[in-house]
Amino acid sequence: MKPNTNRREFIRTTAALTMSAALAPELLRAAEPPRREKMIGMQIGAVSFVDEGVEPTLDILQTKGAVNTLFLTTFTYGRGLAGRQIPGQPFPDHGKQESDEKTFHGGNYATPHPEFYANTVLKQTRAPEFPGLDVVATVLPAARKRGMKLFCSIEDVFRNDIPGVKELSEVDLQGRKGGGLCLYHPDVRAFWTGLATDLCKSYDIDGLLFFNERNGPLLNALGASHAQSIASSRVTCFCEHHQRAGKAAGIDCERAREGFVKLDQFVQNALADKRPGDGYFVEFWRLLIDYPEITAWDRLFDAAKHQVLAEVTAAVKGVRPGLQVGFHIEHVNSFNPLFRATRNYADLATKADFLKVVVYNNCGGERYANFIRNVGSTVFRDVPKDELLRFNNHLLNYGNEAGLDDLAVAGLSPDYVARETERALKGVQGKCPILPGIDIGIPTGKNSRKASPEDTYAATRAALQTGAHGVIFSRKYSEMQLATIEAAGKAVREFGK
Repeated sequence: MKPNTNRREFIRTTAALTMSAALAPELLRAAEPPRREKMIGMQIGAVSFVDEGVEPTLDILQTKGAVNTLFLTTFTYGRGLAGRQIPGQPFPDHGKQESDEKTFHGGNYATPHPEFYANTVLKQTRAPEFPGLDVVATVLPAARKRGMKLFCSIEDVFRNDIPGVKELSEVDLQGRKGGGLCLYHPDVRAFWTGLATDLCKSYDIDGLLFFNERNGPLLNALGASHAQSIASSRVTCFCEHHQRAGKAAGIDCERAREGFVKLDQFVQNALADKRPGDGYFVEFWRLLIDYPEITAWDRLFDAAKHQVLAEVTAAVKGVRPGLQVGFHIEHVNSFNPLFRATRNYADLATKADFLKVVVYNNCGGERYANFIRNVGSTVFRDVPKDELLRFNNHLLNYGNEAGLDDLAVAGLSPDYVARETERALKGVQGKCPILPGIDIGIPTGKNSRKASPEDTYAATRAALQTGAHGVIFSRKYSEMQLATIEAAGKAVREFGK
């Protein structure tokens, strides 16, 4: 202490230093950037708010499920995201206990504003089930009062009886109209960008979640998914717009068609148990070598799919840069190494603000078994299916999952959820958040695994502990039991910080 420093000044200085030391940790914490709240989402359709009321439904989602984000099904003609429980499945313990099979139609559950659809023939898409209801305008104010975010979910699923659809449909190998819409058709592209712009300009939402679970022609020919029949003669698309895109990409369209005709013959021979002299896999690989146009044409579909996503994202950002667009990564990405090779997470992360990665473990056992049986009937027909499953597990870095005969009953494990979440997190390299889709009550076969509260808790916990930026409870609220929602919420509250 300096000679001219009096005792009072010394005490005051010492006290200040002591206080600063005590407050240092708090000051450091205050200087840190605030931790981003994890996004805890629920996929939900209009029918749930009609049946159960807006406020009571939001009460359930918040109090039981710890949900802070709604993924509101706004456009689809499919029952996977909209409508009540699908026919043949037990009703959950909430909502109306009766089927809407005869009244479900689908479409746009918000209000389409005509000026956004001037460049497409798809103008009449308003869902007719609930006349006078605009589900976004109805739910959004109530969600905002509760501090909840709201994203509009839009899905690439159409009906054949919608005005304009037949003009835009894909064309198959035999020149017949297919079930989906060609993503190279300018009217289809204009519809998706028009719908995205309409929703983001007309409502103060937080963004969109885009669903497109359609596969390219190669996997469709092989039935290399969980929900497909093997229909190699009906692969698409060979319409004029798709051919024009193929030529622009330097692909010989006639060679591509010829290759898929030969692939159809290979598949049909395999299903008839007509083994090639060199075996099924060698014959398949030889076909790809002789006709590289097969894989090039398959990649052409993927390119269109991702171009549509990029255009939708650009349209949304054109309305307001802060709006977010997410992309649903379908389940086949999880257990099909051929499909997985076409989905580069680092690349996808540059096209979307977040990725919803499907890790549905309860229904996953049934789906994975279906995939193995499909590919084991064609390309890998020479391999016993139980051995094929074990081999595929090694390729996918799966842990100790059930054998083929037990897989549908056992489902996939929480370890599978953790591994797939970790793979996605590593893949995006920090470029965008990963939100695993958690299976709550997704319908399965009579003897297949059903989601229990314990299953749901374990899966949610696995995703969050692995480092996910949140989770999205799937497929739709109208399929879920309240106890499973509550178990998911318990995991969120314990591990979602």
